[in-house]
Amino acid sequence: NGAGKSTLIKTLTGVHRPHRGTVLLDGEPVTFHGPADARDAGIAVIYQEPTLFPDLSIAENIFMGRQPKRSLSRIDRRAVQESTAALMRRLGVDLDPGRPARGLSLADQQIVEIAKALSFDARVLVMDEPTAALTGSETARLFTVVRTLLREGVAVLFVSHRPEEIFELCGRVTVLRDGRRISSAPLAGLTEEDLVRSMVGRDLGDLYPKQAAEVGEVALSVRRLTREGVFRDISFDVRRGEIVALAGLVGAGRSEVARAVFGVDRADAGRVEVNGVALRPGSPTAAMDAGLALVPEDRRQHGLVMEMSVERNIGLTGLGDLGRGGMVRRALERGRATDWAVRLRLTYHRLTDPAAVLSGGNQQKVVLAKWLATHPSVLIVDEPTRGIDVGTKAEVHRLLSTLAGEGLAVLMISSDLPEVLGMADRVLVLHEGRLTAEIPRAEATEERVMAAATGRARKAAA
Repeated sequence: NGAGKSTLIKTLTGVHRPHRGTVLLDGEPVTFHGPADARDAGIAVIYQEPTLFPDLSIAENIFMGRQPKRSLSRIDRRAVQESTAALMRRLGVDLDPGRPARGLSLADQQIVEIAKALSFDARVLVMDEPTAALTGSETARLFTVVRTLLREGVAVLFVSHRPEEIFELCGRVTVLRDGRRISSAPLAGLTEEDLVRSMVGRDLGDLYPKQAAEVGEVALSVRRLTREGVFRDISFDVRRGEIVALAGLVGAGRSEVARAVFGVDRADAGRVEVNGVALRPGSPTAAMDAGLALVPEDRRQHGLVMEMSVERNIGLTGLGDLGRGGMVRRALERGRATDWAVRLRLTYHRLTDPAAVLSGGNQQKVVLAKWLATHPSVLIVDEPTRGIDVGTKAEVHRLLSTLAGEGLAVLMISSDLPEVLGMADRVLVLHEGRLTAEIPRAEATEERVMAAATGRARKAAA
């Protein structure tokens, strides 16, 4: 994050004007005075977060503002539907053109954005981290669509933080760091270690700086926690100084367990204790008062108020400490934010800027700062490094390891198997809402975790 990728994309697509240098399209220099110029020249961008009108149909979204007309300037709805259906057939996907955009999965929204780009006869497709919030199967489907476009001669510029995706899809890679081009070469002959070293200036092994910590008393105890239809009979402990990973496939119930432990969702049965004191069910306030903190999976929707300033977001969990009589003292709020910005190496322009202007990795640091400022005894982090670059990922891992070394109990939920194996002292595996395995660090392997996550371990035991 902060390498300059998004700024470069905005320059290529006419949002920004370059101070110097040349953009060549089909070998000819071009100058764009705005995004419309780039679009008319055949350059289209698919952003990480699609921007569709939720109450309009897929077809209406694709042809918004340029619908084919019949006599008396009436919209030819049949032509809109047929053109959209043709685009979907071209992409090899089965989406009903008349279906409203509301309720579409993020993967399907990406497909609609690609179809919209093709409707402009795009020759160059820029994809800005399109897989950041997709599951493995959704990513595979998106890649199938991209390969279809490549066979048709469309040029694709694919921006990603994930080396495994780059090696699967791309033929050439350019690495940016601190606004400069570090390298540009064919992928053939490169290894993932080579790529990571170019991106962050360190070796792959440095991404998981797990330090030994003294394990103390039980800080979080969960007993027979159940939410009907979601998860059942979940029991585990997390001790001071320990990082425990909660692993499993998407839909296994990991995030739902965390939400129930924190009280966001009310469990139907079971007991949660923090430092030996039972929590009142369904009360996040009681959880916070007891020393529990939750960094949610979706930082934009559930972790931050995007329109609020960075300093105000960091102070939200401690308003009672930052003022009196219902009034917040700005000096205390600013001091708290400045302190944590330094501790977490936050990159920002001004603390008064809205959180929305920060990169994804720095937004994640703000969420962490907000909760660490409460000085919790138990920290639950749900997908702590999703959608952030490998350099920031290493910083987050180092922070979690340091916090555990200081005696914090950490429950980490992650879909990133190398992260689980690299950072966890113990791995708890969920399958279809049930705890199927508890694996010590020394015995944890990809095969054992996946066997438990897919239910094969339980079948073998039976």
